[in-house]
Amino acid sequence: MLIDSHCHLLDERLNAEEEIARMPQDGLLAVVENGFDLPSSRRASALAESHEGVYCAVGCHPEEAGGFERGQEEEYLRLCTLPKTVAVGEIGLDYYYEIASRQVQKRVFIAQLEMAHKAQKPVNLHIRDAYGDAYDILKECRQLLGNGVLLHCYSGSREMAERFSELCDAYFAFGGVITFKNAKKDEIVRSIPRDRLLVETDCPYMTPVPFRGKVNRPAYVRYVAERLAQILSITFDEAERLTVENTRRYYGF
Repeated sequence: MLIDSHCHLLDERLNAEEEIARMPQDGLLAVVENGFDLPSSRRASALAESHEGVYCAVGCHPEEAGGFERGQEEEYLRLCTLPKTVAVGEIGLDYYYEIASRQVQKRVFIAQLEMAHKAQKPVNLHIRDAYGDAYDILKECRQLLGNGVLLHCYSGSREMAERFSELCDAYFAFGGVITFKNAKKDEIVRSIPRDRLLVETDCPYMTPVPFRGKVNRPAYVRYVAERLAQILSITFDEAERLTVENTRRYYGF
């Protein structure tokens, strides 16, 4: 049984109720639904609170940073107090589309690191084309990181992974990309301490081989775990045990 450490079941391309009902037959112990703004965080929280095996992270995605207001922190903090909220996320920096300016993204990122510290929750980071700036911010805010840091869908270099590990003993989650033929992620995966590796789908995005090009589902986390086992030269059962233990330790459930 596996845990999908990062998903978006409430996306319109998925039927959340059907996916949750299928979890036992899909070999899933749990899933973690991630918000991307305040309304989606409310929905993620409601979904988690009403279903066994579903947990949530609440926060403002960097693409949505332009809509983040200081007055929203009280509501995010309230959501963080609920039993099934396990992290603040997904938050961070995204310079690929740069929908919100870099200055705004940095301000909102720091505000949410402060928020997570107040709530005593770990943070799920979305970093794209911005690893240097993200590292600098985390270094400046090191005192806020005591509850854990996870780099979701890690796409940085081996060198950056080592720097994040040294800075904050970070966890790293990998998804469907590691199954792609030209991914070139094997060396990076092997460089990360095994007790800091998680698997995820980020569904409905980033669908792994052999379903690439179709809508991703939590069940497909199995293919990520299978590829992880190949990269690490361990059995699937070992990869399953390893990633479940790491996910439980990180999220605290």
